[in-house]
Amino acid sequence: MLSITNLNKSFQQAEGNVVVFKDLNFEMATGISVALLGESGSGKSTLLHLIAGLDRVDSGEIQIDHSPVTTMTEAALAELRRQQVSLVFQQFHLISTLNILDNIRFQAALCQRFDNDYEALLIDRLGLASQLRKLPHQLSRGQQQRVAIARSLLHKPALVLADEPTGNLDEQSSLEVMSLFSSLVKNSGSSLLMVTHSREMASYLDRAVLLHNGKLGEIDAG
Repeated sequence: MLSITNLNKSFQQAEGNVVVFKDLNFEMATGISVALLGESGSGKSTLLHLIAGLDRVDSGEIQIDHSPVTTMTEAALAELRRQQVSLVFQQFHLISTLNILDNIRFQAALCQRFDNDYEALLIDRLGLASQLRKLPHQLSRGQQQRVAIARSLLHKPALVLADEPTGNLDEQSSLEVMSLFSSLVKNSGSSLLMVTHSREMASYLDRAVLLHNGKLGEIDAG
């Protein structure tokens, strides 16, 4: 479902041209969850941005469900992110003026893809039933991240890209949210690529890969 072939990316900085990826290759099957590990500055977040079409590659190819991300127009990329790709970040990016229920429904409303039974399941599993009429600032950080997860999954995207989704939570909240997140993604049929620095968080997912010196290598998530 995700295919990356001979990906190259560099940035021009004060000290010169900095190569982030050189002929990087990666394959990820449908319905699989993968943890992306690597030291700070190795390019983990950059890779997610390239996959989502938020940044452009220098050369190479990225495909999501056989759709060529690297050659899409900006309008086509926006539609891809609306319909097929969900993004989950450390910063929850909830809409402050919308209540929790409307935040959960936001992306599903954009792509007109509703499933009332699945919405009820997400709200129940994430423990949000008593919070739906509140505004985001009235919730704890852990609750806000649960809302962001519900929003990212409600329209059943093909691919979820998560960048340290529990990074702003305490250890106990992180473990609780990660356990819920991984099981909900698996039940949704979506694929998940998640950046993390934690082997413990990686252990919740099916595979783990390490980004080092611009290359990806398989590692033991356990």
